[in-house]
Amino acid sequence: FKGGPVGITTIATAVGEEAGTLEEVYEPFLIQEGFLQRTPRGREVTLKAYRHLGIATSAGTAGDLFAGKD
Repeated sequence: FKGGPVGITTIATAVGEEAGTLEEVYEPFLIQEGFLQRTPRGREVTLKAYRHLGIATSAGTAGDLFAGKD
C-alpha cells in the first residue's frame, strides 16, 4: 500500500480477517499505541510504526498526526 491511506476492507482482505474483527480488536490497540491513525481517507501507518519495525520511509509516506506540533 506504499504508506498511503487504506480502507478497512482492503486491510481485511490482505490479512485474511473480518473487517469487524480488525475494527473491534486490533485497531483500538494499534491506535492507542500510536502505530495507526484513522483519517478521512482511510487508515495510515505512523512513523512510530515504521521505526518500531525498522522500516525506512521516504518523504511523503507515513505521516505522523502530531509531528512538529508543540
